[in-house]
Amino acid sequence: MARLYLFAEGQTEQTFADNLIKPHLAKYNLFMHNPVLIAHAKKKGRVHWGGGRNYAPMKNDIIRFLKQDKATDAFFTTMIDLYAIHDDFPGLAEAERMRQNPFERVKFLEKKFAEDIGDLRFIPYIQLHEYEAYLFSDPTCFEYLSSGSTQEVETLQAIASQYETPELINDGLQTAPSKRIIAQFPDYGKAKSTFGPQLAERIGLQSIRGHCLHFNEWLLKLELLDRQSAIC
Repeated sequence: MARLYLFAEGQTEQTFADNLIKPHLAKYNLFMHNPVLIAHAKKKGRVHWGGGRNYAPMKNDIIRFLKQDKATDAFFTTMIDLYAIHDDFPGLAEAERMRQNPFERVKFLEKKFAEDIGDLRFIPYIQLHEYEAYLFSDPTCFEYLSSGSTQEVETLQAIASQYETPELINDGLQTAPSKRIIAQFPDYGKAKSTFGPQLAERIGLQSIRGHCLHFNEWLLKLELLDRQSAIC
């Protein structure tokens, strides 16, 4: 059985990966260790990003784990947002010319990320544009947050219908997926690390991957890792 270390941007991704991705990958003979919050620190009981979300602390965390576990059946991946990604990220300036093609842009950044880490066992994944895009796969999940919220849910459904995939909902400061959700459901912003994974569970992993193309491509890579480690 191959093993996977997952570095999560925040507690929302950490719980989502633990609750939905971990049991799914077990079906493919891939054991996922408990997801790790990348480049974080605790202060007064709260989790904070290390280095203000700078790239260097993220890279240091990944390199440290790669050195600690050098087995050929150990793999490493990430769940970080493209939204508000720090300007010292590898290839970000060059990727700016691809802004009109988000899929091309994110794949380019993942390629640069992999090259900078320099280990074939590392499979980077950058979310388009942030975690909350997954929840637009089925906005009716928000009925869980508030009964009688038909109008708010319909507003989110109307937004989702404008895009080929929820991953293309843009990354503007006020129009990113999370901002659009909070505009309709303010309580989500107060406890997104709790509500985010709960809502995703109501949607289901198969529905999310069916709507989110880049996310699905990443899962497909992970599902093949045990077979890949056997060849090595």
